[in-house]
Amino acid sequence: MTDAVIRLPLAVVEGIHLAGLVEEFTDVLAGFDDEPDPGLVRLTPDPYPEDAEASAEFAAATHDDLLDRRTADAAVVRNGLTPFLTTAAEDLADDDALARQDVVIAASDLDSWLRTLTALRLVIATRLDITAEDDEHDLEDPRFGVYDWLGFRLDGLIALADAQDL
Repeated sequence: MTDAVIRLPLAVVEGIHLAGLVEEFTDVLAGFDDEPDPGLVRLTPDPYPEDAEASAEFAAATHDDLLDRRTADAAVVRNGLTPFLTTAAEDLADDDALARQDVVIAASDLDSWLRTLTALRLVIATRLDITAEDDEHDLEDPRFGVYDWLGFRLDGLIALADAQDL
């Protein structure tokens, strides 16, 4: 086991909003069995779309474990974002909102972060009807801003991990 860490620099307002997204994701995961969410369905794809029996068998064997892992991963990320949970973005002065704060991510938590950011991005993509990475969208349309920002942060996290050979 390694003591290596990654320091992910975020503006305070980014940390607050990411923590909020993770909270919402956790809530959607918790309610999935009561009210299936199309975004989460995308996270549990049907490997046998032409074989209903095999699909049902696969889902019965893996569905709960997949959702449990997603929930556990999100909890790791939420824990890493704890410093951002005490302030509301609207309560910050501009300088404070843009102040940089490093999130320290243990190497052992990296996969949870990568899976959670990817899952968030897929859920948002589903809601925005983005079906491929090269889907064109208006960069000025604020509905796509979070999707693009998560991709930027995910790429940055991967680059930081690669730089440390994690």
